[in-house]
Amino acid sequence: MKKKVLAVVLGMSMVVAMMTGCGASKETSDSANSAEKTYTIGISQFAEHGSLDNCREGFIEGLKEEGLEEGKNLKIVTNNADADTGTAAQIADQFVADKVDMICAIATPSAQAAYNAAMETDIPVVYTAVTNPVAAELANDDKSPVGNVTGTSDELPVEAQLKMIREILPDAKTIGILYTTSEANSVYSIEQYEKLADKYGFKIEKTGITNTSEIQLAASDLLGKVDCLTNLTDNTVVSALPTVLGLANEKGIPVFGSEIEQVKLGCLAAEGIEYTQLGKDTGKMAAKILKGEASASEMDYELITESSLYVNEKVAENLGITVPDTMKERAVESFTEITEN
Repeated sequence: MKKKVLAVVLGMSMVVAMMTGCGASKETSDSANSAEKTYTIGISQFAEHGSLDNCREGFIEGLKEEGLEEGKNLKIVTNNADADTGTAAQIADQFVADKVDMICAIATPSAQAAYNAAMETDIPVVYTAVTNPVAAELANDDKSPVGNVTGTSDELPVEAQLKMIREILPDAKTIGILYTTSEANSVYSIEQYEKLADKYGFKIEKTGITNTSEIQLAASDLLGKVDCLTNLTDNTVVSALPTVLGLANEKGIPVFGSEIEQVKLGCLAAEGIEYTQLGKDTGKMAAKILKGEASASEMDYELITESSLYVNEKVAENLGITVPDTMKERAVESFTEITEN
């Protein structure tokens, strides 16, 4: 009898152990499933050019540094709007229809389109390379988001740029700016140039365009009125920068860029931000949101305030311009050749 009871007790113990084991196994399985979740991010890039490409690459790198890696626990779908706002809207609508976990929008028009498309959903939007999120109606004056949207700003260091131009061209009087009238970031940047130009003895001459087909004629006309051009982070203009540079070189007029890639392509110099780092910062913000550590609707946008000097000595040589040694010494990078686009 005792043996029977013992057998029953032992049997019950085994059953309990098996049940406990199954519970532990289930918990482990659930945890594993959670850890193995694959997130899908739709990247909407407004145009294809160096600074925005660097933003995209930095964004992916920032995600990777936070443990979200493409091919492991991350799927990335990238679409380019080719500097067309209508296409940007279509891309955003498709991402929403596909129910991606997040939209990363690179440049102001794509950010505006993505926010508008995702507004009635729970899909967070993270933007980068948006010069003025407030002017773009993506943020409030205190940097807080207007909805489930946040990101990073690439606001131009306008005063540093003006100071640099004056240092290189001590006799210049008029700076020309070519810009897209529909780009909120460009309109804002020109306002900053106009506010500060007089402080450095400059007059600003601006010409607006609506699309790339107008750039050649507009640039030709503008070059006849100025001593130099300064380029914004205007996506439509930047995507046609080789055209602008070609026309300017024919007239021997220097063009100043707004970041490193433009200087590589043939701009004389630039005081600009580092776009790969901007993208990384954005990627880290996105990772926090996807992991549930933060909400886009509660994250203020971030702004890089430090600028870096880039100089193309080959362009200076071609134009017969002497770059002061003090500038060469403080330049983060100097180039001795012009990169073919």
